[in-house]
Amino acid sequence: MNNWLDRRTFLKTSSLAAGASALGLVSLAGADQAPVRTRKIKLGLVGCGGRGSWIAGLFVQHGGYEFHAVADYFQANADKWGNELGVDGSRRFSTLSGYKRLIESGVEAVALEVPPYFFAQHAQATVDAGLHVYMAKPIAADVPGCLAIQQAAKTATGKQRCFLVDYQMPTDPANIEVRKRILAGGLGKISQVSTIGICSGFPDPPFQKTIENRLQGLTWVNDIALGCDFIGNFDIHSIDAALWALGRRPVAALGASQIVRPDPHGDSHDVCSVIYEYADGLVHNHFGQALANQQPAALTCTIHGQKGYGTLEYWRKAEFRSDEQAYRADVANLYEAGAARNIDTFYRNVTEGNFANDTVPRAVDSALTCILGREAAARGTRLTMEQILAEGKHLEVNLAGLKT
Repeated sequence: MNNWLDRRTFLKTSSLAAGASALGLVSLAGADQAPVRTRKIKLGLVGCGGRGSWIAGLFVQHGGYEFHAVADYFQANADKWGNELGVDGSRRFSTLSGYKRLIESGVEAVALEVPPYFFAQHAQATVDAGLHVYMAKPIAADVPGCLAIQQAAKTATGKQRCFLVDYQMPTDPANIEVRKRILAGGLGKISQVSTIGICSGFPDPPFQKTIENRLQGLTWVNDIALGCDFIGNFDIHSIDAALWALGRRPVAALGASQIVRPDPHGDSHDVCSVIYEYADGLVHNHFGQALANQQPAALTCTIHGQKGYGTLEYWRKAEFRSDEQAYRADVANLYEAGAARNIDTFYRNVTEGNFANDTVPRAVDSALTCILGREAAARGTRLTMEQILAEGKHLEVNLAGLKT
C-alpha cells in the first residue's frame, strides 16, 4: 500500500479476521494447509493492540503454538483477544503489571508486542523466569534499554532459552540474494550507503491526565521515550538492513531534524537527515520523513560500490547491478511473510534447541545506531557512538495515574 497509515489501519481492522481464525471461523491464506505440529509451544502474548492481535493470527496459522495467556494494559483488549484466541478467562491479564502474571501463568514462551519503553523490563523478567522471548522492534528507546536487552539475550543463551527479534527485511529471499552478492565483493569497494524511511505518520492527539491515550493506536510512536522517535521505530527497518549488509555499525553521526506535522503533541521528530560515519571512512546518508503529504511509503537501503549498487527493499524490488551482474526480484508480502518466517524460525529454535539468539546483536546495534542518529540530529552536532554509550542517557515516561 502506498500510504503506511492506511496500511496499518487495514492491518488493525484485519486483526479481527486473524483472531477469528483461531476459533476456526475464517481462514487466513494457507491456514487450512498448516502442517500438523505434534509439539505445541504454550505461548503468552503481551500487547493485544494492532500489531499484537494481528501477529497472533500468524502464530495460530503456524500450527505449532497454543495461546495459553494474554496480557494488555487495557482489560477490554485482553478479554477481546482472549476470547478470539480461546484463552481461559483466568489467564487474561491487564494493567502495567499484567505481564508478570502472564509470566507466572504456565507459559513456555512470551511474545512481546508493547511500546519499546517497556521491552527491557518485560524481556528481563521473561528471561529470569526461564522462558523464551519473541520480541518486536525496536528493542528499546534509550541506551540503557539496549544494553539491558543485550544482557537479557546473553542470559537466555546461558539458560538455553531462545530470544528472537522480529525484523522482516533480512528474511526475504530477494534481499538475501542481493546481500550475498554484496558480501561476495560484486560491487568492488563499497563507496557509500543510502537509506530511506518514509511514512505518513500516526495520529498525535493532545495529552490527557494520564498517558493512557498514548498507549494505543500507535500514538506512542510520537513520543521519543515510549517509541524511540520515528527514526527508531519506522526508519530502523532500512537502517537495520544497512547494518545487515555491511556487518558493522557506524562510529559517529551528525545531522538535523525537526517537527513538521501540524498540531504536534509528542516530541518525536518527523523529518530527519543524518550522515553516519564508519570506522573505515564509509559514509551513510539517511533520510526520514513521517508526514501525511501523499508521498508513497518507502523503506529502502542502497549499497553503492565502485562497480555498481545493491538495493534492499521492504515493498518493491530488490536489485543488484554491476559491471558483471544483474539481478532483480520482487520483495513479496514482506510485512506478513517476514513475520511468518520469523515465527517458524522461533518455533524451530525452541523445539530443536538452537540457543544462538543471533538476531539480538544486530538488533542492539540497529537501535543504538538510530539513537545515535536521533541524538546527533536533535542536538545539531556530531556525536560518536562512544559518547552516547558513555552518557548512558535514560529516558523516563510519566506513568503517574496508570493502573498498576
